[in-house]
Amino acid sequence: MNELPAEQTWLVLVELLTDLRKKEMEIPKEITKNIQMAKTTINFYKVDPTDPQRQVEVKRINEFLTSIQDALMGLAEELGSEYADKWMDKLLRASRGEEVYPQKKTESKFVVGAPSGFSMVRMNFKAPLSEDRVQEIAEYENVIIEFEEDALLVVYGDKENIKKSLQELSSFFKEQINDME
Repeated sequence: MNELPAEQTWLVLVELLTDLRKKEMEIPKEITKNIQMAKTTINFYKVDPTDPQRQVEVKRINEFLTSIQDALMGLAEELGSEYADKWMDKLLRASRGEEVYPQKKTESKFVVGAPSGFSMVRMNFKAPLSEDRVQEIAEYENVIIEFEEDALLVVYGDKENIKKSLQELSSFFKEQINDME
């Protein structure tokens, strides 16, 4: 699928955030959280933009990006109007659909139907795992565990439930370390 103007805006905002950090500006945690949520929401929308349930996410994407842009541009202004104007120009170009920053062309590994607002963790093991045991952990800890590949898992759920499931899954790491010795 073609890149959305929102993706370019997101990339510009990430670059601005990175540049502000290099200049030792204090970045509120809320901005970082909103940047992550914006990207997740963009990826969710891109899975099937014709799906009415996903189309409502466009408003959310724009709200995230506007909030992030307002906050970061406020910080950029503190470093001078010339600095802020440079970034505003990039944001305007991105909003017109111009490619300001090239984006890596990777296949999205977003799991279709993953519940909105859930936390997510990816785990990569050295060897394939027993699907039965993994699904037992998923049911017991009330999380969703998907196999992206034989040895690559994605865990979705409430943060606390994910933490508990990771403790259970850590036994697989220990087994694989023992097998290597």
